[in-house]
Amino acid sequence: MAPFPPVQIHYLYHSGFAVEISDYMLIFDYYRGDIGPEKPLSAYGRAIIDRLKDYKQVLVFASHSHFDHFNPAIFDWLDAKPDIKYILSYDIDRAEAKGTCYFVRPYEELEVAGVKISVFGSTDIGVSFLTEVEGIKLFHAGDLNWWHWPEESTEAELTEAELQFKNEVSRLACRQIDIMFFPVDPRLKEHYYIGGEYIIRNVRPSLFVPMHFAHKTGITERFAKLMAGSGTETAVISSRGQTLSYIKK
Repeated sequence: MAPFPPVQIHYLYHSGFAVEISDYMLIFDYYRGDIGPEKPLSAYGRAIIDRLKDYKQVLVFASHSHFDHFNPAIFDWLDAKPDIKYILSYDIDRAEAKGTCYFVRPYEELEVAGVKISVFGSTDIGVSFLTEVEGIKLFHAGDLNWWHWPEESTEAELTEAELQFKNEVSRLACRQIDIMFFPVDPRLKEHYYIGGEYIIRNVRPSLFVPMHFAHKTGITERFAKLMAGSGTETAVISSRGQTLSYIKK
């Protein structure tokens, strides 16, 4: 059996990542970062844009319409790579879309350019994505999380949020996920870790990549220390443009 291809993960910002696997580039939840409308682009950003045309397939995902997960600037990339495929949540305005777009809802399954895509739900609006490329399974949670806001919610609302989250996680329990991108949000204060810890304990991804922390990168080191010994490698992110490597064993 041929070995699995190496994976390069580039952290863009917040919940945005560019993932390289063989001839594929997958970009998730671009908001702002080192590719897009900023001028001048950093050297890193220009390198990414210039290289899009070198990939056999480029797929761009947007989990929902919130401004920090969807930026219409993603359609500007068609100038560099006209055959980009866009996989977009159902709640994104179709009038903003350009190029080849697939609008998806929870629990749909499709295959685009050789990438298997299973769509899951969220505990906010939109969807989450499980993709499989060259035998590598990646899950991007979008805004799926255990959103525990005790100062803004009743006990009944907190209970409902917990049940909704755990029900969605139960759908992932048998999926053998290699890389999981999941919120570790400092706005939740002392509850920042509960969603990530629960999904690690119950799904057991090989690599957990925290997201949804904006510029507060220190939360990723704090979470990694908390999860030491869990059996899941937990990435620590320190800056935009940081590259993580993963090799499936």
